Amino acid sequence: MNLTDGVLKIGLFGIGLDTYWPQFTGLKERLISHQNKIVQRLNRDGVVVVNAGLVDNLEKSFEAANLFINENVDLIFLYISTYALSSTVLPVVQSSNAPVVVLNLQPTKKIDYQRFNKLSSREEKTGEWLAHCQAVSAPEIASVFNRTNIDYHLITGTLDDKDAWDEINDWVDGAFAAKIVQQSRIGLLGHYYCGMLDVYSDYTQLSGAFKNHFELVEMDELKSIRDRVTEKNIEEMLNEFNQVFDISPECSQEELHRAAKTSVALHQLIKLHSLNALAYYYEGQPGNEHENIITSIIAGNTLLTAKHVPVAGEYEVKNVIAMKIMDILGSGGSFSEFYAMDFDDDIIMLGHDGPGHAIIAEGKVKLVPLKVYHGKPGKGLSIQMSVKNGPVTILSVCQDRQGNIKLLVAEGESVPGPILDIGNTNSRYRFSIGVKAYINAWAEAGPSHHCAIGIGHVAGKIRRLADILGIEFQQIC
Repeated sequence: MNLTDGVLKIGLFGIGLDTYWPQFTGLKERLISHQNKIVQRLNRDGVVVVNAGLVDNLEKSFEAANLFINENVDLIFLYISTYALSSTVLPVVQSSNAPVVVLNLQPTKKIDYQRFNKLSSREEKTGEWLAHCQAVSAPEIASVFNRTNIDYHLITGTLDDKDAWDEINDWVDGAFAAKIVQQSRIGLLGHYYCGMLDVYSDYTQLSGAFKNHFELVEMDELKSIRDRVTEKNIEEMLNEFNQVFDISPECSQEELHRAAKTSVALHQLIKLHSLNALAYYYEGQPGNEHENIITSIIAGNTLLTAKHVPVAGEYEVKNVIAMKIMDILGSGGSFSEFYAMDFDDDIIMLGHDGPGHAIIAEGKVKLVPLKVYHGKPGKGLSIQMSVKNGPVTILSVCQDRQGNIKLLVAEGESVPGPILDIGNTNSRYRFSIGVKAYINAWAEAGPSHHCAIGIGHVAGKIRRLADILGIEFQQIC
């Protein structure tokens, strides 16, 4: 995951009580070493850990607060290293708008009772206990945050706990995704598919929820760019087609040339407006240039989607945001809708015409000709692919009956079996609750009929993205 401005900044501070240090030799140094282990595990490409050290009195609390403000951190991890007064914790997080995650992590699963009770003095034993007393502070911190209206999340485990670190990494990945979505410029080209009421969206509301920018771009501008495309540009794009696609021998040179010319223009339009995603739909009058463009757009859209500029057809603005989120998380995010149910195999088929995500395809994406685009004007090239077998996540950006934004998620499996040879993307999916319960639960949650499919189970990361953005999260299975 790459951030357009370079880095994700994570603020980290441990908490303690300076009264302990002269009383218990070596305790402070031991706790700092624990915190350094966390720093090491948080360090990765694209992440800067702003380590405020061990905050053990009020003065250091204000210093840490100023550090996080000046560094403009995106996420704060509060590590409970031992007991600490909540009065030294509160100022650090009060001044920041960054989400707060409390790490209630013991150094080990349990105290070594035999070794503990063999220590020479009660003072030595107390120092050993204080290195393991993270649970003492957790309720105090939670109580103060609750009463001062500070949102927080608590992770409990050990310093080497896989489950705890899975949660921590979900938070880091969710923060990455939130920051990239907030920086995204999403292009809107054309207009809605007339009559798809579920697809219609409120741009202002979506911008308020995701803090992104929508850029309205014109078909006339795309035509103007396409008119200036050179034969050299087209030849280079055809070479890219040959590298990326499994081109059917049925594809005519005329259609390949037409699609390559449109693809060049699309890439130039994206670059001109610095777009990070695109939703589009258009029809045009039969025989005019706009229809010529829109019926030759699928190959270029598929290339862009694989280059981390997801493209959603049918002007599905909500779904292109879902596709972008999945792409940021490294899961792909292919434009899909429900195709058919197979009650014998207890699976549902999902797919769509138009752009797919080559990164999640089983083998090369096929480029095939269609004599008709079902429900749409004209004819031209289309793509055909299936999603790799294995775990998948399905995501939809929804508006509920109150008009609020919600992220709807399901985890399932892409499974082998027969698919439909119709020149579209389509695959077979199985869910733990069964196809009947799944389709009922999903539909009743209120999404549009489109969704984004990605590989891997990433619901935990999407949940943290929702937490960071303050958006409702709902998981079906």
